[in-house]
Amino acid sequence: MSMKLILGSTSPFRKALLERLQIEFSCLSPGIDESPLAGESIENMVMRLSELKAEAVAEKVKAQGYDALIIGSDQSAVLNGQPLTKPGNYENAVKQLTAASGQRVVFQTGLCLLNTRTDAKQTICEPYTVVFRKLSPLMIERYLKKEQPYNCAGSFKSEGLGITLFEKFDGEDPNSLIGLPLIKLISMLENEGVEIPSAD
Repeated sequence: MSMKLILGSTSPFRKALLERLQIEFSCLSPGIDESPLAGESIENMVMRLSELKAEAVAEKVKAQGYDALIIGSDQSAVLNGQPLTKPGNYENAVKQLTAASGQRVVFQTGLCLLNTRTDAKQTICEPYTVVFRKLSPLMIERYLKKEQPYNCAGSFKSEGLGITLFEKFDGEDPNSLIGLPLIKLISMLENEGVEIPSAD
């Protein structure tokens, strides 16, 4: 690969996902304002924020005098038309999981690949739906005390014990649930001439 690849994120989960592709990359924090705009749809918000993250990292890269392919990603979960926020504490987490019991939650994950040499951007929004099991108060209490996901939107981490809360999944790429749609990202990287190591 002629240009460096940079993940515009400090998320250990996104980093672990990208490592699965076995290509060299580094991570940089984009440090942007992630506030939603008035009247903005979730899909538009996650795509806009993905682009803003990539652009913020691009500025840092250009200031250092080199070119790179930059990955920006953003995610929001929606329950009954309302975005799920980070609960912050046990009480709010109980409320969120009680509301999610037996319901469908749609994750919208924005993904942007930015080429700093050409300023070309590829941006998509990847949906992924999870259906929650019927959750009893005891199940919720046990889960929250073990996992303590108070800094996670929706009060769960699907890459941890959160998987025990779900009845089924519906989507094209389960990686998008964790925050990085690898299937679409592979196509984007190939569009930029990046060769992804294959099993053979």
